Amino acid sequence: MDKLLDFKVFCLENYKTVHNLTGKAALDIFNNYGVFDYISSCYDVLHSNGRLYIISDIDEYISNAKALT
Repeated sequence: MDKLLDFKVFCLENYKTVHNLTGKAALDIFNNYGVFDYISSCYDVLHSNGRLYIISDIDEYISNAKALT
């Protein structure tokens, strides 16, 4: 099993649920703003936190990425 891949799926599914999005909409957001790369680079820190902290952190990352575009 690939723990990083499992964690990426966990993040995507929980982001989708918290924001009441379809899977495709959540995936588009993750792809458009490089969230999967962010998760990979921060895996050591992120995976040891709770679900709501992780989603909050992803929200902050996406907000910062949007501000740069």
